[in-house]
Amino acid sequence: MSNYTAVITGGSKGIGADLAQRLLERGYRVISIARGKPEWEAEGAQHVEADLLDPASVAAVAADIAARYDVTHLVHNAGLIWPNLIEEAKPEDISGLAQLHLGSALTLLQAFLPNMKKRGFGRVMFNASRAALGAPTRTAYSASKAGMIGMARTWALELAPHGITVNVVAPGPVQTDNFWGIIPKESEREAELAKRIPVGRLGQVEDVTNAFLFFCDPANSFVTGQTLFVCGGSSIGTLTL
Repeated sequence: MSNYTAVITGGSKGIGADLAQRLLERGYRVISIARGKPEWEAEGAQHVEADLLDPASVAAVAADIAARYDVTHLVHNAGLIWPNLIEEAKPEDISGLAQLHLGSALTLLQAFLPNMKKRGFGRVMFNASRAALGAPTRTAYSASKAGMIGMARTWALELAPHGITVNVVAPGPVQTDNFWGIIPKESEREAELAKRIPVGRLGQVEDVTNAFLFFCDPANSFVTGQTLFVCGGSSIGTLTL
């Protein structure tokens, strides 16, 4: 096993699960934080249940992990969409997703940061979204995902002197449960959406984890504060979901 320990939020399925398993293949220890039971098990992986919408739950799990492990990588992948047109959107949507997408990341990093600074090494990553550029029905989601980008750039500036990089992956439409919660699986709407993406297809989980693996790599220490859109070119123009 390598000398790296990665904490991945939302690691029970989808992008988080794929990234966790690929890091395990590289010898990392992996700790997944998710609300539900994982859809996978593997040697070297630990699954922790916590509700990242609940600040107290996040604080408790962060303190516990920090006390037991020297965390080197934090990948904040967990997310919810909560789509609504403006007329149906509520302020609570914004505050809820701000806690999930931003507040929980802050609490986790604050717990792991002392060890990262002591080591002089760390990798912090966010799973944002092409929707940070705007998308219909995404008032709270777009706002909080755009917030990830701003927060990551601030953290990158503060942490660069300590050997800690902070970067963002911003996927476009990727075939995961979150996507199929909005677009019916194997529907005509899904096929039409794929045609409107410049590369002519929807994203796969591996497309996103490939980007995370680049940012995870200890050799990539000269890249920080960046947002990589993994979106098939859909961030170049307008894409209506």
